[in-house]
Amino acid sequence: MSVVLYGSRSTASLVVHWLLIELGIEHELVMLDFDRREQKSPGYLKLNPQGRVPTLVIDGQVLTESTAIAMHLADLHPQAGLAPPVGSAARAAYYRWMLFAAYTLMPAYRAWFYSDEPAGEESAGAVRARARETIESAWSQVDEHLAANGPYLLGDTRSAVDFVFTMLMRWSRNMPRPADGWPALSAHAQRMKALPSFREVYAREGIDDWT
Repeated sequence: MSVVLYGSRSTASLVVHWLLIELGIEHELVMLDFDRREQKSPGYLKLNPQGRVPTLVIDGQVLTESTAIAMHLADLHPQAGLAPPVGSAARAAYYRWMLFAAYTLMPAYRAWFYSDEPAGEESAGAVRARARETIESAWSQVDEHLAANGPYLLGDTRSAVDFVFTMLMRWSRNMPRPADGWPALSAHAQRMKALPSFREVYAREGIDDWT
């Protein structure tokens, strides 16, 4: 199987890179330089017209969207136990939390980090304030869920969801209230950061924060 990951340091591609390592999948890593806008180059836009990362190419098939790729990788390697059986109650919860990440947290983070995009620079402050409210409310809900049903998002079993949520927790590290400021989330983050694959992806990407 030929696997190529196009990503950039400390972006949404981190979770895909991390899962490739966790699952022991041999791959080629192509790191794009955002400062040079390599993600907007004509060659890359042919792969991913959105000009974002990650893009994963498996035997010629182009896959985008980090949560979708995470789910696909888990399904490709069922022996790792990172996705519940299709049709099970756990699978329904798995979809719920993956889409909570994609539809609630990720758009709010984009509004926080790129607050001028929705309505221009003059509205950036209001956009950031609203994004912060959304993010903190979301993390509060996740913390309550983990406290009642943890230690992982699906209970006693670690899944691909936990990898996605750990990446998203990291994104809040410089916000006024980081996600790991909530007790159950902090315990979850420490548990995931203890994985050898987490240390390895950090080493390969040259990341040394939020350890």
